[in-house]
Order: sequence, then structure tokens, then C-alpha cells
Amino acid sequence: RRKLRADVAAAFPNLSADQLTEFIPNKEELNVIKIYSHKGEAVTVYTNNKNPILFEIERALYPTVYTLWLYPDLLPAFSTWPPVLQKLAGGADLMLPGVVVPSSGFPQVEQGTLCAVTLLGNRAPVAVGVATMSTAEMLAAGMKGKGFAVLHTYMDHLWEYGDKSYPPTLAPLVTGSAEKESTEDEEETEGTEPGNSSTDPLQHVDIGDLSLKETLMGKEELSENRAAETAPDASTEEAEDSRSPQEQMDALFNQCFFHALKCKVKKSELPLLTSTFLRSHMFSCCPAGQQLDIKKSSYKKFSKFLQCMQHQKILQVKELNKGVESIVEVDWKHPDVRAFAVPEGFASASAAQDSRSEEREQGYQAPEIIPLYGVSTKMIPLFQESGHKKGSILSSSEVRNIIINYVKANELVDETNKNFVKVNAILCDCLLDKSEQDEISSLKWDDLLSRCLERLQPLHQVTFYGQEPVVRKGNIEPIDITVAQRSSNKKVTIIKNLELYGLDPQCVANILQQKVQASATITPVPGTKDRVQVQIQGNQIHHLAKMLLEEYKLPRKYLQGLEKAPKLGRKK
Repeated sequence: RRKLRADVAAAFPNLSADQLTEFIPNKEELNVIKIYSHKGEAVTVYTNNKNPILFEIERALYPTVYTLWLYPDLLPAFSTWPPVLQKLAGGADLMLPGVVVPSSGFPQVEQGTLCAVTLLGNRAPVAVGVATMSTAEMLAAGMKGKGFAVLHTYMDHLWEYGDKSYPPTLAPLVTGSAEKESTEDEEETEGTEPGNSSTDPLQHVDIGDLSLKETLMGKEELSENRAAETAPDASTEEAEDSRSPQEQMDALFNQCFFHALKCKVKKSELPLLTSTFLRSHMFSCCPAGQQLDIKKSSYKKFSKFLQCMQHQKILQVKELNKGVESIVEVDWKHPDVRAFAVPEGFASASAAQDSRSEEREQGYQAPEIIPLYGVSTKMIPLFQESGHKKGSILSSSEVRNIIINYVKANELVDETNKNFVKVNAILCDCLLDKSEQDEISSLKWDDLLSRCLERLQPLHQVTFYGQEPVVRKGNIEPIDITVAQRSSNKKVTIIKNLELYGLDPQCVANILQQKVQASATITPVPGTKDRVQVQIQGNQIHHLAKMLLEEYKLPRKYLQGLEKAPKLGRKK
């Protein structure tokens, strides 16, 4: 314990002596847990009061979000947009286009500096990461590229080791001259607010407008989103609302509810889990700068809010499984649904999102793949009569015609049985192994053609829609689907070779994540330089097969591993 306190003091010199004693107490129980990450790395976790407070990788100490909520200024902090949190929790690193540039400027950090990531409008950190470049390099790069390698986030497995509490609401620090005047007030606020953390999962889990999910991809349109989002924030703060906070939250829930029903939910999605409706549909309809918090409304529970909507005959909720409620029916012709007008700014964003999803899901056309054959050195004598040389590229039908013409021109058809072809010296050298040359004097037509194709160099031609054909060496690799076992008996589905068929692995991961509501990540394929694979939690082969075969119309012969889908047991 004494050594740990010394290591913490060395790693985080900002901690005062009192904070250090409070952080690593003398008498309270302190446990050490050793865990292994998906990559196989050994991680040492230190817990206090059942919450992980530190984790150690290769002798380097890192604070958890639980610790940073108590000491929010422990690390230099960078802010990002609320929708980005879902991506970070799914395993993504933080790209610079997703970092909000404050008016006061960034904190000065060097490459390799440990940093905290916060959400815009709340100083409570939601992630811990290492800067991949210095502040000066970030600005010099035009805020493009990877900014932070994320190690740990709120809502990840390490956070689940604790009490699963939610980020407190910490007001951003005031900048400029006002900062000096309010220093004492801020210190009091910092000392009391971390204890007042929300106990409701609905707070601070705002996934925002899905059109913002491209912030992690380095899209330039983020600057337009910033301009569109920051302006309403300012006007909202300045405007005075005569309604009570509870009435305002009720109105916000009603607005997001009708917006989600009118623009997000499709009939094909029903029955829809109420939790999914809230998380994936209503949160995305919440205006920028505002957050849905059911505890601050008059309903207190989301189930009561839905009951109220059910009494108005807008929808019907049923408990299809024990303790799990689902929306089974929606009346889209209800006057309240029809009368709802989508707020300004959302219409264009929703249209852009719909067009992107259509391009992604429906715009894809499976490539045309044709097997080809190249004339190898050993086969030159057989093909030179037809004017071909080494490296000539032929289709299977062309090879067949050349062989037939060669046999007829040299009168090699067996006169007694026309199903056989006599083997001359050239056919013997090209098609027979040394052990066969003294034994075989004739071959069947099928055997002759199959031997010829086997001894030619395999190639394949891929033609993507609207592009010129591309010829590649070898046979095309199938999309490889495997199921791997991870720690705690968890399974993950791994998909490789999507790029060969013109599929963007990141898009496939995003679509799968939305379909199955499971975390999906992109990782490099071991042993390769430029290839990546999609990894998604659970055995998702059924969903993947349906998407690749039915939506993307890929031939089954190019999919490997579909037999590993989980067997559907009979219900008793």
C-alpha cells in the first residue's frame, strides 16, 4: 500500500497530500485483481469500496473514470460531442475531427501524455487515453487524424466491475476574468458535486443525431455541425423559460417521443424493446445541448411515461418476456403523431442520414467475379499453336476451345472410343506426372480438361459496379467468418476479407451493431499490413448471413463459416 501510494504520487503529482491519503486510504479495504484483455494483455486493477480506481499495464498506472469523477482535474482534458461516446465505448479511438476546440484553446500536452476525454457541457471525464501527438502537432495537422488512443471508457467492461454509477454533472470551468472571481465557488462545487452523481442510466448517455457518427471517421462536415449546434446552445442558455424544470423535461420527452415515432421507428422493427426505443431512437432526437433525464420529469420512470402514451392510444406495450417490455403496435394515424412537426435542423439531418443508410445498405451491388487462367511455363507447348505465350490470360471456355481444337488438329481422338483422347508427347509432358507417363496412354475428355485447368496459373477478374475490371492473381479468398472464445466464456464473431468484395468493414460493423445491439470493433488482421477484420460480440452468424446473402446478394460460395451459426433449439 505504501509503495502504491508512492507510485500514485509520482504518476499524478497534481494530487495533494490529503487527496493522496483519501485516494489510497490507510485502513479501508484495497483489493488487487488481475485480468486479461481481449488482446491477451495482463492488466492489474486496484479496487476500493468495490470500485476500480486504478489499472496498471506494463508498470504504468492509469486512473479509471470512477477516480476522475472525484478528481476531474487530475489529467489534461479534451472535450468531444456526446454522440462520440457510443463509438468510444465500442472500442474506437478518438479522432481529431471529433475533438471540440474550446475558445480558451487546448491544454498543452506532448505525445504520449495521459489525457481525459469529457463530453461537451460536462467536465466529468468519460474516457482515458494517450495523446498520439502533441497539441502543436494536432493544430498543425489541421485537426485531422487520430488524436488519442483510448484505453478505458465509461460503460466498458472495467467500468462494469464497479457499482455502474453514472457520470456526475460538473459545470465547465469559467474562462477569462470571470474565472478568477469565481474560483472559490468552483472549488466548493467541485468538492460537492461528484457525490451527487445521477443514478439513472438515461442521463449522460445521449447518442445524439446519428449523422454525427462520422466524426470518428475524420469527415470535414463536422465543422458545419459545430456551427449548427453551438448556435442553439447559446440562445437556449440566454432564453428564459417560465416553465419549471420538471415541465421542461416533460415537454422534451414528449417532443423526442413523437419525433422518434414519426421519423425513426419503422413498422418492420416491431415488436421493439422499450429500452432500445429510448436508447436508439429517442436519444437521437434530443436537441443539441439538452439531455433526456426521466428522473427530472414528472413520470420518474420510462415505463410510466409509456403507460401514459398507451392510455392516449398512441401505442401498445406488452411484456413479451418476463420483466422485458416491448412496443408491439403504433398508431401512426393518431392525430398527435400526425400533428407533430419535426424541429428545424432535424429534417435535413434525418434526410442526410436516410440517404447515407440507403447508399450503404441498398446501394451496394455484389461484384462480378470470373475465374481466369494464365499460361504457365510448363503449359507453353500446348498453347503456343493457338498463338498464346507465357502469361496469356484465358477464361475456362477459351481454355476448353483451345484444347478441343488442339486435339482435333493433331487427330488425337481415339478412333475406337471417342470419349477418350490419345496422349501424345506434348500432352504427356504437360499433363502427366512422371510416375504416370509410362502407364497412361489416353485420357477421358473431362479428365483432360480438368488436368489442364489445374496446371494453369489461377487468376480471377473482379468487376465492381461502374468500374473497370481488375485481374488479380490466385483464387479470390472467401469472406471468412469464425467464432472465437474470449474470457469469461464469451464468444465473438470475426469477419475477414470484406474489402475484397467492395464492402467497407467500418460500415458493415456499424450496420451489424445497430441490427444486433452488440459492440462491434475494427482490428488489424494478424500478419497483414493493410487488412482489417470486424469483431462483434456474440455468435452473430445468423444475422450476418442474412445481411450478406439477402441484402447484399453475395453468392453463398464466397462465404466461408456459415455452418458455425448457433443451432436454434426447440422451445419446450
